[in-house]
Amino acid sequence: MTNRISRRQALMLGGGALAGTLGSVAAVHAASAAEPAEAGTAAAGTDWFRLPIITANIGRKRLGAREAAIRAVRNGDPGHRPLVGWQEISEGDSGEPAMISRHFGPNYRNAFLRDPGSFRVPISVPRQWKILASKRTFVHGGIAHVTPPRWINEVMLEHVNHPGLKFALINSHYIANAYNGDRKPHLRDEWDRHKKLHRERVLAHHAKGHLVIWTADTNNPNYDRATGQDSERKVFANGIDRINWLPGDGKVRLDLLGKKIIPLNVDGHDARLALFRIRLA
Repeated sequence: MTNRISRRQALMLGGGALAGTLGSVAAVHAASAAEPAEAGTAAAGTDWFRLPIITANIGRKRLGAREAAIRAVRNGDPGHRPLVGWQEISEGDSGEPAMISRHFGPNYRNAFLRDPGSFRVPISVPRQWKILASKRTFVHGGIAHVTPPRWINEVMLEHVNHPGLKFALINSHYIANAYNGDRKPHLRDEWDRHKKLHRERVLAHHAKGHLVIWTADTNNPNYDRATGQDSERKVFANGIDRINWLPGDGKVRLDLLGKKIIPLNVDGHDARLALFRIRLA
């Protein structure tokens, strides 16, 4: 691990803006996307590509603020197209799919956005990444006045110009008030089942040698690893809105360069951004 980057890398990543908005800078191995780095640094594979990833629970308290919040997510890494795991989309209200389509338009694929079951946790994918496969996993059914049905969505992505530069992204939203809020024991079966299935999906990709990145509203501030493995890395040290990753077989390399919070001003959630760089080793 290192906590230094070159002056040229800093300029590539936004110079002063990186220092002012991304806060702490860390580098950790794994696999995802960034912009080209110094010439010759990846002679055996590809140059580095910039890979901004955001987890964003839009919420429902101030409905009039949702479009501004979605626009803020789109502009979370100015000048670049982030990959976004959304939560709480069309959950008791309407209009958000159109807002996402408007701001994440022809340069994106919005996976699961209009899926009949798992539409609440869609994934916005910039078109420099092609979707090789997608899967939705049913977790549990709804409970009246408590929770809608819960799903886990995932996509397998590959860079359009570099076969083999690929990773899995998983996105989900756990039931609330089992391990946070009112902490109701009768809701823990649903939460625990979600954790079990989430772990299985991460490890299924890991067993194939893939890098796995996941985004989620976990609704449990003490839950910081889907797999429980020390090799699983977390971008944020605390909170319920998470971005984590589990390295693969080393064919794809991922460095975490920085992170930041994106205010949404809808309810208690703010979006969280992880700025990675990724390359084929």
